[in-house]
Amino acid sequence: MEFSHVSVLLSRTIDELKIREDGIYGDGTLGGGGHSLEICRRLTGSGRLFGFDVDESAIKAASERLKGYDGRVTLIRSNYRNMVAELRERGIPSLDGIVLDLGVSSHQLDEAERGFTYRVDAPLDMRMDNRQELDAAQVVNTYSEEALTRVIRDYGEEKFASRIARSIVKRRGEQPITTTGELADIVKASIPARMRAEKGHPAKRTFQAIRIEVNAELTVLEESLDGMIDFLSDGGRLCVITFHSLEDRIVKNIFRKNENPCICPPDFPVCTCGRKPKGKVITRKPIVPDGEELAANPRSHSAKLRVFERRQEEAPA
Repeated sequence: MEFSHVSVLLSRTIDELKIREDGIYGDGTLGGGGHSLEICRRLTGSGRLFGFDVDESAIKAASERLKGYDGRVTLIRSNYRNMVAELRERGIPSLDGIVLDLGVSSHQLDEAERGFTYRVDAPLDMRMDNRQELDAAQVVNTYSEEALTRVIRDYGEEKFASRIARSIVKRRGEQPITTTGELADIVKASIPARMRAEKGHPAKRTFQAIRIEVNAELTVLEESLDGMIDFLSDGGRLCVITFHSLEDRIVKNIFRKNENPCICPPDFPVCTCGRKPKGKVITRKPIVPDGEELAANPRSHSAKLRVFERRQEEAPA
């Protein structure tokens, strides 16, 4: 299947990056290369782009889409958590802008055999990187009831997490759960009938939770943003697009902490902790899709863009 993904909030993100023609930029979530292509179109011969993705299909698709810019594009199959280390190894001291378009891509949802969606019966997988060992089948069939409850409750914000986890453990005691269809049926049967019509398919939150667990999505995000901010050059911007409240909360809190890192008690007359701001939050409220984008791409309805601008006296070492 051809890798197809509609980049959400594309024009707003590119505008907020404040791209310099000779700048160096990083795209931590290549997908189909939509954001990277627009960045490349604004670069001169001395400008460069480094694109990252763990999905082999994404790397192949982006390579094809960006082939007209071979001289200024480097694509790296790696998680964006490794961006700073990978670029330092290549002698890159800092970036002038970074974009992260989080979550699962349209292509991953539409490619049924990847097991991301509850709409088609397929093997339980949900790995963004097929080189890793942990997949959805292992989570569903080997995690304890307590661990499953935690995952579904914390990552899916599912009020019936304990009931769903109990049902999963009971069913797998009879035989392993191997397909998305089986899991979706178990979840549906665990939720009271009167509640099933709320907020879309009843399995939506559970599938989100298991996908996040398989790919360590929130851990990667939480552990990456500080380092990315440190790696930005003076005036460089970090643009992050999120698709659910858990991601958005992490981004909002980390941006705020980097803008105001002081940990002194509020009643202290002067700061004594010595922690200095690393920049400023550009988006006091997140940027969201307008009506035109929502009509053209319904999957964009939950997207939020937040932007942080680095301010410093000198480039990171």
